[in-house]
Amino acid sequence: MRSLYIECDMGAAGDMLIAALSEVAGPIEEIQDKLNAIGVPGVRYDLMPACKCGVIGTYAKVSVDGAVEDENIHDEHGHDKHHHHTSLNEIKDIIFSLSLSDKVKGNVLSVYGIIAEAESKVHGIPVEEVHFHEVGMMDAIADVAGVCLLMEEIDPDMVIVSPIHLGSGSVKSAHGMLPVPAPATAQILQGAPVYSGTIEGELCTPTGAALLKYFAGGFGSMPIMTVNKIGYGMGTRDFERANCVRVMLGETSDKHIGVRDSIVELKCNVDDMTGEEIGFATETLLEAGALDVFTTAIGMKKNRPGILLTVLCRQESANEFAELIFANTTTIGIRMSCEDRFILERHGDEIMTEYGRIKAKVSEGYGVKRVKPEYEDIAGVLRKNP
Repeated sequence: MRSLYIECDMGAAGDMLIAALSEVAGPIEEIQDKLNAIGVPGVRYDLMPACKCGVIGTYAKVSVDGAVEDENIHDEHGHDKHHHHTSLNEIKDIIFSLSLSDKVKGNVLSVYGIIAEAESKVHGIPVEEVHFHEVGMMDAIADVAGVCLLMEEIDPDMVIVSPIHLGSGSVKSAHGMLPVPAPATAQILQGAPVYSGTIEGELCTPTGAALLKYFAGGFGSMPIMTVNKIGYGMGTRDFERANCVRVMLGETSDKHIGVRDSIVELKCNVDDMTGEEIGFATETLLEAGALDVFTTAIGMKKNRPGILLTVLCRQESANEFAELIFANTTTIGIRMSCEDRFILERHGDEIMTEYGRIKAKVSEGYGVKRVKPEYEDIAGVLRKNP
């Protein structure tokens, strides 16, 4: 299986992804010509060698009307953005005019849909009223279109993205100073494994976040793969670590297909709640979106029988679920640990039986495939055919 691993140890931005992907998509000169044939108004792509911490890679210079955007709004990778507003409908008109296949145009629109949805939630306005600032400029359209074109060129069967380094501190935007990650970036990356560090600055832009979220088939560590090509996409700023996105293109065996991700495990002991109260707390946590909630019978001090309550959730939701546990149980302390896990890919399907078609859950990966009929469908069959 043709697999692409995207390593985001220094975050990601659209130009860095273009540069990294261009190194594995084909000869640089040919890729540059294909990018410039897209036809983003006034935009030119230049792919040039660059070096960070002794590592040679590619820098993608995206210029608009002969100049790299450099006024007013500064982001973490050295791009400065005009303080300009662009509506989603205007962006759609530009996208429809580009020399891209219908599939790639659809991907570009979907990426912008992710950004628009995040901006809508952050600012509390309908999606159709969103006006873009940093992500609405012509060079950002070029970034999204360029990455989508290169993903079509590479055509991977599977894309895995590493946990994403977000950076720290604050970043200047059209709205003023914002914390890192910027609100839109944080909204987009909900459900993805992310982390901060000691490096000052915003390492992952909203555009980079949306591209990763859209193309990722899963997040986690690098799968077992035979690597055939490696690409380095360089940013403009210099840090103590090489400021780059690294991609690896290769082959994975079907028996190794699967996903790894990270979750938080919250635990507490209680010995003064009734079964009904424990049941209500469990239902409340599950309804709030916990990945799993379960109880274990334990023996506590003074020989009291008790319950160990365990809640599994995403890292970004840990505080929310801690509050729910305190509100719905008698515990006065919660233990937290972060865990990596192997998970099978899951999707819905239907299977034919002598009683007709019924829904089933298919789980596969790491050489395993399981098909399990849905309980409600089986129960419905039994009720109709006692």
